[in-house]
Amino acid sequence: MLLQERYRLLKRISEGGFCKTFLAVDEGQFPPIPFVIQELLLESETPLAFEQKMQRLEELGKHPQIPALLTYFQQNGHFYLVQEFIAGTNLAQVVEEEGAFNETQIWQLLEDVLPVLQLISDRNIIHRDIKPYNIIRRSPITKKGDLVIVDFSAAKIVTEIDRLTSQISIGSPEYAAPEQARGKAVFASDLYSLGVTCIYLLTQISPFDLFDIANDCWVWQQYLTTKVSERLAQILDKLLQNAVNRRFQSADEVMQAMGMECKTQNPKSQIQNPPWRCLHTLTGHSGTFSSVNALALSPDSNTLASGSDDKIVKLWDLNTQKVLASLSGHSQAVKSVTFSPDGKILATTSDDKTIKLWQVETLEEICTLLGHSHAVKSVAFSPDGQILASGSWDKTIKLWDVNTGTEICTLTGHKLQVNSVAFSPKGQILASASYDRTIRLWQLRAFGRFEKKFQNRLCYRLLGTLSGHAWAVLTVAFSPNGQILATGSDDNTIKLWEVNTGQLICTLVGHSWSVVAVAFSVDGETLLSASCDKTVKLWKVSTAEEIVTLSGHVDSVSAVAVSKVTQLIASGSRDKTIKLWQLVEQYNS
Repeated sequence: MLLQERYRLLKRISEGGFCKTFLAVDEGQFPPIPFVIQELLLESETPLAFEQKMQRLEELGKHPQIPALLTYFQQNGHFYLVQEFIAGTNLAQVVEEEGAFNETQIWQLLEDVLPVLQLISDRNIIHRDIKPYNIIRRSPITKKGDLVIVDFSAAKIVTEIDRLTSQISIGSPEYAAPEQARGKAVFASDLYSLGVTCIYLLTQISPFDLFDIANDCWVWQQYLTTKVSERLAQILDKLLQNAVNRRFQSADEVMQAMGMECKTQNPKSQIQNPPWRCLHTLTGHSGTFSSVNALALSPDSNTLASGSDDKIVKLWDLNTQKVLASLSGHSQAVKSVTFSPDGKILATTSDDKTIKLWQVETLEEICTLLGHSHAVKSVAFSPDGQILASGSWDKTIKLWDVNTGTEICTLTGHKLQVNSVAFSPKGQILASASYDRTIRLWQLRAFGRFEKKFQNRLCYRLLGTLSGHAWAVLTVAFSPNGQILATGSDDNTIKLWEVNTGQLICTLVGHSWSVVAVAFSVDGETLLSASCDKTVKLWKVSTAEEIVTLSGHVDSVSAVAVSKVTQLIASGSRDKTIKLWQLVEQYNS
């Protein structure tokens, strides 16, 4: 079977009530690349619920222990999800081939999987099908991301309505929590399923046989060939409590009981008396889906633009901290915002596959740029303001004539989605970052104000490809002098590269989660980084030393912007807020 005239289904991997999973290849790539495609019945979800879930799964897929969601579509009366293929063996196969797990392996399983479950619940998602078949051990085994959680077809976004009403009973009966079987799944239901997974791996006996129905209790320890420590037994027994209120309520609670250092309690991120302080917290993006995804400061630093999952772009007066205007027009989440160098135009991009240009003075939409076939995640103006570059999950970068709104050319070469684009200060080089773990540098011809006509085949050439990150590259930024390129990645690191030679200068290590945004100070001496670990870090570029950590957001920091006029930093977060940070006097001295 061929889907979208490119995805060839090779064989069925599994089948559930609403979902069939296939191994497939993309025949549009050479050599063909393997993928996993899941087929869901249209009746399983409403189109709106499906779209909302896909947006969440796209974000979750940035984590190295969750397969990337590459695209999704509707065809022949079904929803289809195209996902990254994880090479490896699921734990059901591992235990069948290698025998029952020992205690050390169970501790390692918990350490690998619990942070991922915490991330999932932080996004108001319940997986609802945690079991050995849906945990894959990578091959070859790596130090990070050894275990990957797959199959989110049964996942549920939890809303207030869901907490008050019944849901459909879903999941695998052997591993589903009692409340989930009654259509009342909660976040702790996934922890119950993880506990059942652990006792199965320890005993190699069906969970149905490990539960004493007559006495309403688990008797898994009676089937162990080698006893486990009392500490592990107590943790597993609490995971397996039938009553939700007697169970661990969050993965963080389990990690604390294990003695693990939770990312939310990392002492390294709690700097005493930091030289930066939060001046103001801006709130205005509201609703269930209102994560602040993008920020941009106007050239005069008087206005801040913010883009959100609520589809709205807001303009803020930084002198009064009030909303100047709310721009609506995008039909899906806004992912990138940027001002033109003269501050007269605002460019915005969205998951709706479009780019919009707005007149800042009149707040009117100038035009909508169409051409990308998937979500547009990043946009950047050339230094002269004549050209706009856009990076999309359709794996391409497009260049646009700002004056006419016409497409100049399309840059291709990345094997996976493009997450970020940036022009060098002189506009001669364009950098692009991708899920394929690379950064590409493109040398652009002198066009725009220098040429009246554009010739697509001559508008660029590939200078080189930078490789070194272990996972997806999410963000790029040039230093003000154009000599250094900073890149942030899902591997939790920032890398600094020498632009002229493409050589790696150094790797900045300190974040405990993905680095999603980077920006240089106006003098180029300081680098800012925003991370899913809920912090913003400042680094001294010359020594690669961490200066300070800004803590205060209660969810992932997704955007950061720095003023070119005043010493002001803005950070945007999934917690729906924007924080304004100011350098205190003691640091200036």
